[in-house]
Amino acid sequence: MFKVDENYPAQELAPAFPYRQVQLKENVDPRQSFDILPELGRGTFGTVFLCREKATGLELAAKIVSCKKKKERTDAIQEIDIMSCLHHPRLIQLFDAFDYENKVYVILELVQGGELFERVIDDDFVLTEKACAVFMRQICEGMEYIHSRSIIHLDMKPENILCLTKTGNRIKIIDFGFARRYDPNKKLHVMFGTPEFTAPEVLNYDEIYFYTDMWSLGVICYVLLSGLSPFVGDNDMATMNNVVTGSYSFKYNSFDAVSEDAMDFVRQLLVRDGSKRLTAKQALSHKWLAETAPQNTTELSVTKTKLKRYVIKKRWIKAVNTIIALRRMGARIDFDLI
Repeated sequence: MFKVDENYPAQELAPAFPYRQVQLKENVDPRQSFDILPELGRGTFGTVFLCREKATGLELAAKIVSCKKKKERTDAIQEIDIMSCLHHPRLIQLFDAFDYENKVYVILELVQGGELFERVIDDDFVLTEKACAVFMRQICEGMEYIHSRSIIHLDMKPENILCLTKTGNRIKIIDFGFARRYDPNKKLHVMFGTPEFTAPEVLNYDEIYFYTDMWSLGVICYVLLSGLSPFVGDNDMATMNNVVTGSYSFKYNSFDAVSEDAMDFVRQLLVRDGSKRLTAKQALSHKWLAETAPQNTTELSVTKTKLKRYVIKKRWIKAVNTIIALRRMGARIDFDLI
């Protein structure tokens, strides 16, 4: 069975993927340099394809964003601009970028290990509190670097944390489509994100800051430790009301096998007053994430069972939303094939 590498803290942090200084190439056909291969998936900001660099044979991912409106192109270019300055082994890396025939092509490092939660619920994965701490430490390492570059991610959720490989334990933070640069001379307000993982200040349309990302990390950690979502309601409005209230509980049997240190870590992130939340740097110094801290290696079997249900429910919601979107676009769907 797959277990998290007990020697993780001593692992070499050097990236396997080279850092590149990328500038957007305008009116250049990316197919001159890359073969665009089968589709890998679809997201909020575009469709992702496997691609291969012709000169080297290097396999990459190509996110293609259709830019029929000026704002779509502006947003895509903003994401490229932000990613071009983020060089860290915990973050997906930008390889090249093109603006060609009303489409923006974002060529990225290929990350093939799958979403973190999908990996964790695999039958061969042994979910322990130590495994959760290993993953959360890496996420905080990536977040500390992002914030050090004066950038706020603003869309931290399990789907945006991928495993680098199907057998290792290293993660990559992806999707900077909502990310924004922080300017201390300007107040920043946003009204987007995933309600379940969005901080109260976003929903209240208050000023946001680096601490906005840390709330999302608290929610991710809560789900990872328990298989339950602390604020999710019957619909988005109910979920948002729960987030604004900020009320949650550890009184579930999932937490019976979870240490007080782990719960304290979550508790110090899910604070309504953002200024009182742990920063990414402080989170890395928390007792639960300390590299020398003894960690519980007991299997969290109750959590894993509930996490499987959580992931399966998410899959169904995504599938239903996809069908609704396709039907709105006039697509005919043969439900006998579903």
